[in-house]
Amino acid sequence: MFLSGLRLLVYVFSCELCLVLNTAPKRIVTGVGIFLATIILSVIGYRLDGCGWLNSLYMVVITVFGVGYGEMCPVNTPHAKIFTMMVIVAGTSSSVYIIGSIIQTIAEGELKQALGARRMTRGIENLEHHAIVCGYGRIGQILAKKLEENGIPFVVIDYNAERTEAAEFHGYLVKTGNATDEEVLLSVGIDRANVLATVLPNDAANVFITLTARGLNSKLRILARGELPSTEKKLRLAGADQVILPASISATRIADMIMHPVTLDFLDQEDGRNTLNELLARVDVQVDEVAIAPNSPLINGTIGGLEEQGKGTFIVVALRKANGEMYIHPARHERLESDDILIVMGHRGDLPKVVQRYVVRRQALES
Repeated sequence: MFLSGLRLLVYVFSCELCLVLNTAPKRIVTGVGIFLATIILSVIGYRLDGCGWLNSLYMVVITVFGVGYGEMCPVNTPHAKIFTMMVIVAGTSSSVYIIGSIIQTIAEGELKQALGARRMTRGIENLEHHAIVCGYGRIGQILAKKLEENGIPFVVIDYNAERTEAAEFHGYLVKTGNATDEEVLLSVGIDRANVLATVLPNDAANVFITLTARGLNSKLRILARGELPSTEKKLRLAGADQVILPASISATRIADMIMHPVTLDFLDQEDGRNTLNELLARVDVQVDEVAIAPNSPLINGTIGGLEEQGKGTFIVVALRKANGEMYIHPARHERLESDDILIVMGHRGDLPKVVQRYVVRRQALES
């Protein structure tokens, strides 16, 4: 029974030792190797001195750990005393080295964590005109990747530490916390942000985040995810500028694949967007944005009047009002106001000078 228990103890110890060696830093592995080598050589030394195997191991243990409980093998010869002193020095030194390495590893880990948190805080504090992504689930991960690919600065908020660690691993700025908390939103610079996207799978949380964010920044553009169609109205009332229903989008996409497969195959090509732009260029068509500046002579004019000035060389395909409302193919009697943005389409080189002037002005303001 004793031998069975001893074998089990040795097996468990060996398994734990393998785990430590596989995961520990190199210096800890080195210390453990030196310590085990000291134990093995010491046992062999006592065994060659005439001690039994078990008594030799007992002598090594009480010698290395300074117990001195009682010598099972007599140490009364000069070479035995010298050997025992060497065992004490080697065993104690390797033990101290292992303990020191463990303490150093823990301290370095905490230091790296503290420095990483400091760098993260500084990075977030330096953000301006950025995006805030609330939730790093499936949609949040795809969204963060797209923002990174397009060079848009952003910060991710998620209450799950594992998900924020995954985001940090990809080099994103992250904040672990609940996005419904005002303090968390303020800590990621919501007052300096341009847009907030709340993409949590919980509709109630998205509504509350939208409501809180709108209260902290009235000019913030808020994009909210909704699982149920009935949530869209609540998100709008809470202050969301746009509501995205993944289920509705997926269903529409599938329907388009059924009804217009060739068109979607064309647009889904890797260079589909560039191909479309090339086709427009081939027929000398261009699309430009016209910003209505506060001192613009176009203020109080109508879209129909602007098109008449162009003598049919361009058309207004969309109008975004200063409050963010977008009108596709707006009415000709729609009046223009300060900070409105027109999207015009016409033949390349035929846009009237008045339009070109405002296009250039907008580009200068954005640069």
